Amino acid sequence: MNTSPRSKGRPEALAEKVYQALKQDIFEFRLMPGDRFSENEIADRLEVSRTPVRQALFWLEREGYVEVWFRSGWQVKPFDFEYFEELYDFRTVLECEAVRRLCALPAPQCIDMLTALKSFWMDAPRLADGKAVSAQDEAFHMALVAAAGNQEMARIHAELTEKIRIIRRLDFTRDDRMEATYREHAQILRAIFQQQTEEAQRILTDHIAVSKAEVRKITLHMLQQARLQPIE
Repeated sequence: MNTSPRSKGRPEALAEKVYQALKQDIFEFRLMPGDRFSENEIADRLEVSRTPVRQALFWLEREGYVEVWFRSGWQVKPFDFEYFEELYDFRTVLECEAVRRLCALPAPQCIDMLTALKSFWMDAPRLADGKAVSAQDEAFHMALVAAAGNQEMARIHAELTEKIRIIRRLDFTRDDRMEATYREHAQILRAIFQQQTEEAQRILTDHIAVSKAEVRKITLHMLQQARLQPIE
């Protein structure tokens, strides 16, 4: 029986703590797709009351990570690769449009807007940490869309980015994939700076398509490995 005192703090702060812990459990496959659990189980494990657990679960439900089962607790949503592929396709449409708009700008203006991206992906020493590269990859693609100047496009793209993060980050668990990301990002930037719209869109589309295929393979492998882990 757990006799540890429960955490104390502001309800919102506790809910945020539970939210981050559960999201990390889902991302690391400690909570597997299809797993069912109760609010009491989570509250006991994290040593909090059910109130912040319920609030955190509602946030995760809104983001599409979990779903509630009437009178039988909660479930981590099963993986739907068709859904993720549709998100990747939509992402490609938005980013290609952003590239088209950037290539239509005067070259000096475009280069000035994307100076920070050039500095990181083309000039600075390369990072070896997968999590850091993953975060910078997200920032690269979001910056391209934001620079295109349509706030609604940027908002929708940010939502897509959040939804696919659970599998997209896995593309940075291998050195060859990080190397490809650096190389292809630099190629995209060069094509944009030279106002080569079709070339930039082609490289970008191929870049996203290969990433989509790779993360599917890696996700399936990691799910299989997680299911083979002995129950502690």
